[in-house]
Amino acid sequence: MSGNKNSSGEESWLPALADFLLARADLGAMRVDPAGGKISIATIGAVDEDDLRSTLHSTLLAAEKSLNPGQSISPALKVEASRSGTLLTKPSCLTAPALWRWHEFEWPEREPQKVTCCGSHDQDWKTLLLLASVCGLSAVGGWMVESLAPQQIIWARSLFLLALIAGGWDAAFDAFDQIKKGKLDIHFLMLAVAVGAITIGAWSEGALLLFLFSFSGALEHYALYRTRKEVDALFKATPREATLLLPDGKERIIPVEEVKPGDRLAVKPGELFPVDALLLTGQTAADESNLTGESLPVEKSIGDVLYSGTLNLWGAVEAAALRPVMEGALQKILRLIEEAQNQKAPSQSFTDRFGTRYTVSILSLTALMFFVWWLAFDLPAFISEAGRNSALYQAMTLLVVASPCALVLSIPSAILAAIAWGARRGILFRGGAAIENLAEISIVALDKTGTLTTGDMVVDKVESFPAGREKETAQYAYSLERHSDHPIARAIVKYGEIENLSALSVQDATAFPGQGMEGIINRSKCILGRRELLGHGPLSEFVDKVPPPALHFIEVWVIAEDFLGRILLRDQVRPQSGPFLKELARRKLNTVMLTGDRRETAEAVARELGLQEVRSGLTPGEKVAALKEFKESGHRVAMVGDGLNDAPCLAVADVAVAMGSRGSDAALEQSDVVLMKDRIEGFVDAYRLSVASKKVIKQNIVVALGTVVLMVGATLVGVLPLSLGVLAHEGSTVLVCFNSLRLLFIKDTVARDQAK
Repeated sequence: MSGNKNSSGEESWLPALADFLLARADLGAMRVDPAGGKISIATIGAVDEDDLRSTLHSTLLAAEKSLNPGQSISPALKVEASRSGTLLTKPSCLTAPALWRWHEFEWPEREPQKVTCCGSHDQDWKTLLLLASVCGLSAVGGWMVESLAPQQIIWARSLFLLALIAGGWDAAFDAFDQIKKGKLDIHFLMLAVAVGAITIGAWSEGALLLFLFSFSGALEHYALYRTRKEVDALFKATPREATLLLPDGKERIIPVEEVKPGDRLAVKPGELFPVDALLLTGQTAADESNLTGESLPVEKSIGDVLYSGTLNLWGAVEAAALRPVMEGALQKILRLIEEAQNQKAPSQSFTDRFGTRYTVSILSLTALMFFVWWLAFDLPAFISEAGRNSALYQAMTLLVVASPCALVLSIPSAILAAIAWGARRGILFRGGAAIENLAEISIVALDKTGTLTTGDMVVDKVESFPAGREKETAQYAYSLERHSDHPIARAIVKYGEIENLSALSVQDATAFPGQGMEGIINRSKCILGRRELLGHGPLSEFVDKVPPPALHFIEVWVIAEDFLGRILLRDQVRPQSGPFLKELARRKLNTVMLTGDRRETAEAVARELGLQEVRSGLTPGEKVAALKEFKESGHRVAMVGDGLNDAPCLAVADVAVAMGSRGSDAALEQSDVVLMKDRIEGFVDAYRLSVASKKVIKQNIVVALGTVVLMVGATLVGVLPLSLGVLAHEGSTVLVCFNSLRLLFIKDTVARDQAK
């Protein structure tokens, strides 16, 4: 991995490292040398070097995948460039540098991006299952020969040896890789126990241990394969080529990376849309299930957005590229998933402690207890006697039951399963912390526009003066607005299409920005615009007599030669918002709407939806203050928003949730959870998944730790045979894997409603 440059020429990882340095009080400075592959960190006092390395590497890997690499560096840091790298220094007293302790770390290597994420795991678990099967069959064969034909001891030992080789094959390679790095891990422990079992003549127990260990390893890889298969469709849906329409009408196939905004593209039925694009000609439907989890086709007509990686179902269409492929909806999802898989949950830091230090501690305890049992309790050293196990036998049993296999798997297996479940349903978690923290919230703060409402205007009512000419009013407005791309114009045009209004010929159409427009219809001038256009002139007295609409409506006037009319529009409330809020209330989550809209407008929406609390007329700073107020009163807050002005609130909230399709880059960058396709009901599914994941994690930790504590206790008092210790140890590992896989089969809200 090298220091990649962003568009501004600044290393994309530098702002992330600066934030990392500022966020930790135990760090004083950092020297960054990507060319030499080194990072040196000055710490203030003692720190956990393994934890520091892990956090640093996660920061660097996440920085490369950042959706906003152009972030600036805090002016609080002093930045110096030299031949040895870039030095970032916090403000400090003159004597502080003399007390710093420098730690040097290797620059992490980023794995190359793969088109599919489960293929290697597919082969891994199948290979491990084959080895485990060979191990199990050989062990059974050896036990049968040993039991039925004791005189054929050579054949029995040969079968046991085959079982040991097959069962320990993968563990040996993993252990050797770690030893080269100066580390001892669980694989080394298992091999040490197997060798120890052979030395005391317990061939069957050693074979049983490696069978269960290799079988649980196959299950672990199967769990990874099964969870990653849930998001495999996203990676497979990455388009490779695009059909570019040239000015002379010819077509040319180009790599999708060469598509530029504004390029005109042709997409045939059955092809993937190569980039996010605007439909120009034709009509079709798209399969967007890989982005949103929605299985039903989505109708697409002129002016609709087509998302990269979604499937064109039946129409041959032409579209204009909106953005480069790397900024498309699919690529954002892929980056978020990669980032989520690299970020650890808070609970996972607990199990991360079980590394080399724990392995060395267990080996030391085992060696100590061997001498205690041998010398203090007068057990035979190496060879068991009638009714008395040897000290080595007891030590091997302790080594097995104290190995933390299940504990190491307890959290990451559940987190990966949860990330996969959400990704297939359009819910993207940016790491394990988001999954755990969402279960703890008590207040859900919601933006109004674009969150509870669609953010798109809709025609609510058409009036005419004199009455009876409402259709002409709408027809004139429809004809004029067809020449505009304003949000109000889009609403009126959509209304005209729904009502099957015929478009009249408009000549000399002229727009007046912020006011309206005019044109010649049926040989007479027609004006469309705000009430202020009529405030001065012969119609002012008449307009003054017409009461203005309620504050949550917008009015557009149509002035023709022989009639007046007005069209009332309003922001459309999402159909899902009402049921969504009821579901939150049922789950005892308090809801509050934070909006910059006027009080009357906000309260009208609140009444329609049954919101518990509304705070209106707020600036972005006042929204942040409201969230801080909730947090200071002891609540954990989730903020759901979509716009640039929501980004500060999302940064302050305990859990930040962004609406994916409409969400600004700033909102997405600050988010912990992204709801693709603006499916606000997905928040309920995310919350349910978070609660279920936390329960599974707790269950896994209880099973793993409980088994270790119980079995270690039984071993120390000498009442646990090695075979039972092996079964308990590996059985808890298998149980943890299967328990985590349950998260893949949680029904989402739509499926649950259909089942009812």
